[in-house]
Amino acid sequence: MSDSPALPDWARGMTDLHVHSSPSLLPRHGDDRETVAAMRAEGFTTVVLKAHEGSTAERAAAAGEGVYGGVVLNSCVGGASPDAVEVTAGLGGRIVWLPTLSSRTHRAAVASAPELTDLRKVGLRPVDVADGGRLRPEWHDVLDAVAAHDLVLASGHLSAAETLVIFTEARRRGVRRLLVNHPRLAFLRWREETADALRALDAHCELGIVPDRLCPPEDSSLGLTAGYPLPLLVFGGDMGHTGHPRPAKAVAPWLRELERRVGADAAATLMTTTTRDLLLP
Repeated sequence: MSDSPALPDWARGMTDLHVHSSPSLLPRHGDDRETVAAMRAEGFTTVVLKAHEGSTAERAAAAGEGVYGGVVLNSCVGGASPDAVEVTAGLGGRIVWLPTLSSRTHRAAVASAPELTDLRKVGLRPVDVADGGRLRPEWHDVLDAVAAHDLVLASGHLSAAETLVIFTEARRRGVRRLLVNHPRLAFLRWREETADALRALDAHCELGIVPDRLCPPEDSSLGLTAGYPLPLLVFGGDMGHTGHPRPAKAVAPWLRELERRVGADAAATLMTTTTRDLLLP
């Protein structure tokens, strides 16, 4: 008999926009197929694989039905590379993540943040997005490619202020799908005034299991359910790192807490329809 926590009755047909697997330069619980199987066992039928090292579009295509990928625009794929976006779209990828390990915000944080210790082991060159509060011009072609293919533009490890700069221009250039990754992690410097501006852009915010394990309870992503519009909240668990529990242990308790905060019907909608609709045309 399994000792895994029981899932809520509504927990099926769910979507996760943020799943890590191996191969990776960071320790992961399993490879793509093992990770997808573990997610399916917890009620997820749609999964997005993410890798700080670059593209997962090719890997997703080999991992089975309902699995999608994308590309992280770190230095190892050329940073602000519209070609990387075009190739990802051509291979069926759905998310373009802005710099993570290459972001200035991330690089400044890893030197002192104990929760990011493992990330210090991967040294990538910096990729700048904004200068003096203005978007750097090399990102314009990236945004145009994201808009042309109706992809999700995700904030990666940019600060809240940097995210607002590029999301504002992205909206102006026709990007329809905006996603703020793990917004309440301390090193990203979430502010209520930034939240108001992101809300005005109809930017979606990601609720996640691993980020909530890294934050004090008062700063968990679940706290967004009290103020940020529910139709703009989606799920990206950020699971896969060996320093955190596997899905069989982590998913059910988190879903129960989500249900406690918003009710079963709203929780089911967030985990299924709302999250899937952000991902797919």
